[in-house]
Amino acid sequence: MSRVYTRRPARRIAALAATAALTVTGLLVTAPAAQASPPTPVSAATARSYLSGLTVEAEGSSTGYSRDLFPHWITQSGQCNTREVVLERDGADVVQDGYCRAVSGSWYSEFDGATWYAASDVDIDHVVPLAEAWRSGADSWTTTDRRSFANDLTRPQLIAVTDNVNQSKGDKDPAEWLPPRTAYRCTYARMWVHVKYHWDLSVDSAEKSALQSVLNGC
Repeated sequence: MSRVYTRRPARRIAALAATAALTVTGLLVTAPAAQASPPTPVSAATARSYLSGLTVEAEGSSTGYSRDLFPHWITQSGQCNTREVVLERDGADVVQDGYCRAVSGSWYSEFDGATWYAASDVDIDHVVPLAEAWRSGADSWTTTDRRSFANDLTRPQLIAVTDNVNQSKGDKDPAEWLPPRTAYRCTYARMWVHVKYHWDLSVDSAEKSALQSVLNGC
């Protein structure tokens, strides 16, 4: 069962009002039925094959790393930047204003099963964190490549999730962190490997072992 969370009284009122409106029509839902999602990752079998082909080496240093070296969120079209594109894509019934800001809608966080009704409660997670990418080979990339990675809408690299869950993940790899919602861990591992394989990033031995364990259970 997914959970409906809110942090501030005004948000609680909005969330309860939305739930009440659904109850009146006899359609009480806690997860949007028409929820969109990131691009579908490769299958578990393909992910296992990709994983076996990744370079395994000790994780590099964070020396020199800065999020500013991965320019985001860039303009995608008109007034819409990458964050707003993902909010619209991953949400249900999302309404945007003239500046492409999401002013209403709902977002189901696959990481923890929570539903949110305010875009400010949602972060856009880099599945492979920027700092992790830096330590796995992106330190030698051009700024253009890092910009493309940080705003990659083609691979399953970006997903709208509960903000504090994203913050608890930080820059950890799957040996250190997996989504608390266990039902999503297989998909998450497939996403992670898909992104690392496409961008030719390395894995360390503990990370590879954790990914193998998850993928073998898919």
